[in-house]
Amino acid sequence: MEFRYLGRSGLKVSEISYGNWITHGSQVEEDAALACVRAALDEGITTFDTADIYAETKAEQVLGRALKGERRESLEIFTKVYWPTGPGPNDRGLSRKHIMESLHGSLRRLQTDYVDLYQAHRFDSETPLVETLRAFDDLVRQGKVLYVGVSEWTASQIAEALKIADEMGFDRIISNQPQYSMLWRVIEQEVVPLSEKEGLSQIVWSPIAQGVLTGKYLPGQAPPVGSRATDEKSGASVISAWMEDKVLTRVQELKPIAEEAGLSMAQLAIAWVLQNPNVASAIVGASRPDQVRDNVKAAGVKLDREIMEKIDDVLGPIVQRDPALTKSPAERP
Repeated sequence: MEFRYLGRSGLKVSEISYGNWITHGSQVEEDAALACVRAALDEGITTFDTADIYAETKAEQVLGRALKGERRESLEIFTKVYWPTGPGPNDRGLSRKHIMESLHGSLRRLQTDYVDLYQAHRFDSETPLVETLRAFDDLVRQGKVLYVGVSEWTASQIAEALKIADEMGFDRIISNQPQYSMLWRVIEQEVVPLSEKEGLSQIVWSPIAQGVLTGKYLPGQAPPVGSRATDEKSGASVISAWMEDKVLTRVQELKPIAEEAGLSMAQLAIAWVLQNPNVASAIVGASRPDQVRDNVKAAGVKLDREIMEKIDDVLGPIVQRDPALTKSPAERP
């Protein structure tokens, strides 16, 4: 396993991190989830990403049980706050009330005294940004959160947060967690240049585009039974954007490129995002331990310019690059 610094902080994270968005507590049984975490640990993964909303808080519980007994100082545990975790009007968003209550709930479920990174899961236009940042800063000063970050924020939202933090003396955010893959490159035009300038890293999710970049979905054919594309609990709505024949046909054309590089299709996709120096870690999920073992082989891989150019030639017309595709939830009326 290789390690990279997270932003300009002193925190190092594993290039491959393990995430449990749509597996723990919903898609797979707990025994399988625990086996996947054990495989991740055995392969040298030290960074684990979750969120309070995943599987309606069950994912944090499963991860907490899976990591129990491990040396806490050897792990980096990340979680997030924003989406609804209860029926009340304050059980959501980035208000001081919800941040404090959500973090304490996450700590209980994860069976830890602190999280290494606490992330704003989306931008909250209904709460003053200074309120959110002050609450995060208070948690850092209390020792319950070591670093703070965001997820799926635009460049302008990140810039405003950094400006307020500097003016108020708050701890700065050090990371953003966006979707990023060969097919989805919307962070490259604005978010990455700002992040490089201001000292933030990207912790990217869906580097294999919800499985599409493994090549298992074939043009003109129905998705395999039991695959992610057929299961709403496993992100079928997210993957649907890539299930067009024009996309699947071009993905099949990546197979000889992967073979030339000596990689599986999944390894090629993960290695591709790691070629971006602003990416600190690529989050992978798994329903079987062998998937973890395959994915980690992308760590440390260097793709030469010719391989990168061939990928661009194949995918060019179907790549999404528009930064406006990073959208925040609806604003307060």
